[in-house]
Amino acid sequence: MSYHNPVLLKESVDGLNIKEDGVYVDVTFGGGGHSREILKRLGGNGKLFAFDQDEDALANVIEDDRFNLINENFRYIKQFLKFYGIRKVDGILADFGVSSHQFDKAERGFSTRFNADLDMRMSKKNMVSAYSVVNEYSFDDLRKVLFQYGDLRNANAMANKIIEKREEAKIKTTEGLKEVLKQFLPQHKEHKILAQIYQAIRIEVNQEVQVLEEFLLQTPDLLETGGRLSAISYHSLEDRLVKRFIRAGQFEGEPEKDFYGNVDVPFKKVGGLIVPSKEEIKENNRARSAKLRIGVKL
Repeated sequence: MSYHNPVLLKESVDGLNIKEDGVYVDVTFGGGGHSREILKRLGGNGKLFAFDQDEDALANVIEDDRFNLINENFRYIKQFLKFYGIRKVDGILADFGVSSHQFDKAERGFSTRFNADLDMRMSKKNMVSAYSVVNEYSFDDLRKVLFQYGDLRNANAMANKIIEKREEAKIKTTEGLKEVLKQFLPQHKEHKILAQIYQAIRIEVNQEVQVLEEFLLQTPDLLETGGRLSAISYHSLEDRLVKRFIRAGQFEGEPEKDFYGNVDVPFKKVGGLIVPSKEEIKENNRARSAKLRIGVKL
């Protein structure tokens, strides 16, 4: 399977501070690069569980008695670990966003490079596709998706144009969507704006923001005291949620203080923001927007 090198491999796995006999979770298995590195550092009694909702990832399963791959969305992390008798873990690694394999597989509809059906589902079980968003969402919902998840200034006008054109004929392909929105794609910025449009629709299709919030809220209960959360984000919205949760244990506002001015937060941040080196970005362009944050459970 065409999975490229994992981003920030050493830094993210170092961030877990692995104990040889510990229990760890890689919630975004993909090509298995991060999982293989974790297994290298585990002893014979260590355990690693991995999650990936994409059926394609099953082709990369690692034959190792210490390893289990769970073909589910990591928003259900507690539920499925409980099924395996696991209530506490020593570390959780997450590499959010789309894998290079998903981008490179033309028919999945994730990439601006290929014409494909409007799909963008990370799992075939997902009932909502890019086709549903483009052809069935109301003006308000479409505008909100494009503005919130794509940072698109022309969100109102784009949503209007989509609705106008889909009344003439359903928009079925990525090329069809590009044609509908061509007036908003000046040649010198076409790729950048298209990438923002695709990103917005993809985040909505896969409920990426809701999934991230649900996942983060489960991590304090799952992690042992001293356990680590190592999270790589690619979008400012994701990174902001991770940063706030590690700092405050919530997504908005400041944590409440007790009578003595102490705050009760689940994590303490470990180090500062980590970004890829120039060398890594040169070798793997996907790494250019990656941001790694690490928290230790208090």
